[in-house]
Amino acid sequence: MKRIVDWVFTIPFLIAFGLTLAIFEPIARIARLFGLRPMEITMGVMQRVLVWVFRICGTRLKVERSPGLKPRTGYLIVSNHQSLFDIPIVGGLLFSNYPKYVSKRELGRWLPSISFNLTHGGNALIDRGDPEQAKQAIRELGEAAQRRKVAVVIYPEGTRSRDGKLKRFKYGGALELMDAAPDLEVVPAVVDGSWELLRYKAYPIPFGTRVRMRFGDPIARSPNEDRRAVLQAVQREIEATLEEWRES
Repeated sequence: MKRIVDWVFTIPFLIAFGLTLAIFEPIARIARLFGLRPMEITMGVMQRVLVWVFRICGTRLKVERSPGLKPRTGYLIVSNHQSLFDIPIVGGLLFSNYPKYVSKRELGRWLPSISFNLTHGGNALIDRGDPEQAKQAIRELGEAAQRRKVAVVIYPEGTRSRDGKLKRFKYGGALELMDAAPDLEVVPAVVDGSWELLRYKAYPIPFGTRVRMRFGDPIARSPNEDRRAVLQAVQREIEATLEEWRES
């Protein structure tokens, strides 16, 4: 019976999700003609719409946000990663911070709105087989984010956790960002439950999934900081938050 309910709501959810991506792509292309910021606003609106679309399949989103997290401010956001749906959730919640992403190059093709945004929206598309290209793209992203006062989101696990368990952190990309953007505060971010939305690879989407998102206190930067120690502290905070949530 549960699977039947899941399918009843999955079909309209997938239709609405796909239509949203398809409708916003031409709008984003037109907006980009007038500059990067109009396109960023368009993509922010799209991501907020997508967050609302999750309600079709009963998804409940609970958000905790540090009062120190300010709108229209640049940050380096370091988060765990459980699902492709993490992207619109973060983008919708941090609308005025215009978050950018470090993404594998393959996602820059064929996906309506998503690929156009990744390619033309000021993100870093990296070739995992070319470390030098990846390093340069990440550094350029960090420099641009600091200059434009926008947020950058990086997932040190390097890939999604398909069962919700935290994977080993790889600090290379985050260290490059911290070096390239020494003025941007580091924000620990935690997501949990989004992996369950893709438990069956979207066929179907489990109805009534609870997703939690927390943005922690921004960590101030200093010229003499131990960047790796900062990231280790972020990792410990993510681990502690996941443990706390799963015990409650």
